Amino acid sequence: MIADTRAHRGNGSDGGDGRLAENIVHFARILRAAGLPVGPATALDAVRAAAAAGVSRRDDFYWALHAVLVNKRDQHEIFDQTFEVFWRNPAIVERTMALVLSRVNAEGERAEDRALRRRVADSLWRDRPGGAEAREREPDAPAFDAALTWSATEVLGEKDFETMTADEFAAAADAVGAFRAELARVPTRRFRPGSSVDRIDMRKTMRAAMRGGADIIALARRRKRTRPPPLVILCDISGSMDRYARMVLYFVHALSNGHDRVNAFLFGTRLSNVTRALGGRDVDTALENVAAAVHDWGGGTRIGHCVGAFNKSWSRRVPTHEAVVLFISDGLDRDAGEGLEREMERLHFSCRRLIWLNPLLRYERFEPKALGVRAILPHVDEIRPVHNLKSLNELGRALGCARPGDRVGRFRRRGKAA
Repeated sequence: MIADTRAHRGNGSDGGDGRLAENIVHFARILRAAGLPVGPATALDAVRAAAAAGVSRRDDFYWALHAVLVNKRDQHEIFDQTFEVFWRNPAIVERTMALVLSRVNAEGERAEDRALRRRVADSLWRDRPGGAEAREREPDAPAFDAALTWSATEVLGEKDFETMTADEFAAAADAVGAFRAELARVPTRRFRPGSSVDRIDMRKTMRAAMRGGADIIALARRRKRTRPPPLVILCDISGSMDRYARMVLYFVHALSNGHDRVNAFLFGTRLSNVTRALGGRDVDTALENVAAAVHDWGGGTRIGHCVGAFNKSWSRRVPTHEAVVLFISDGLDRDAGEGLEREMERLHFSCRRLIWLNPLLRYERFEPKALGVRAILPHVDEIRPVHNLKSLNELGRALGCARPGDRVGRFRRRGKAA
């Protein structure tokens, strides 16, 4: 629903009914639904900025809100389209209709623009009864024949998390929440009774012979016990990783419910252990606990500093020498990779397997030009994309496949494995 925009003009203060402040807060909520990191504090700052700039000039009002609510270049288009629709610019009726009603895509229109328009339209209709489905039930909306088209599930599996609407993101989160990964079992140092093809258990064999005193000694057999390895997740929560990190949390929560040795850490400008926060069966409660425990979500990134903090404070407290480590980041570092190569090398030497999940791999022409990416790349066993449901399913299958040479206590030395 488009909010009422009646406000007193002049000094920029709202009238006694508080309509301007109410509408600005509503506008901030819509931006948040569209994917911008706008919280209550930011909404209050926007109200103060509008009061300072006044509403007598549209440009002043626009840029006052823009200065507070937009902090990245890729957020500008979302803000611009939402502003034009929400604050009712009469000159863009056609653009408004394109946002609210479904229509045939114009020839030559970029896929990014179509996805952006859908996210804004979905956010504007989110509070209407029935949500985004109400948009499809409008009497003026044209009907299209869906014959010979892809199924919704298949399309959702291929769609980038960054371009999903709110309803699509919720559906993807539900799909990830139902995900169950069977981690590949690896041998441990302990043994269990075995069959005739396994190694002989001499101790058990001699004990049985001494108890029975038989002339013929039955050979006891044993084999190594197997169990899934520990899983350690290090996830980047900087602004460029926002929507991917949110979906990864659903994935980690699903893994935590199926396995007992899963440790999760989030990092932006500092490292946060969210293992306990992600505990429990209810994913919404778990994410609320994570939000309360993490204070640098959507900020900058100091990858080298945070990986160093993990190596120093947590590598001896969690079983990293046995663990498969999932390092989730785009490699874009505010410190330009300072100290990152040294810390990634140390992490690589002390774990069983280090997998780097990078959403930038969704681009076919991705090249490791950033200093952070170049520092990480030599010290990982495997690099995979993590930008849609298909990539998460492939990751689950990869975690369930045993790899040659996986064994407990595989400590590496510089340049070779021990």
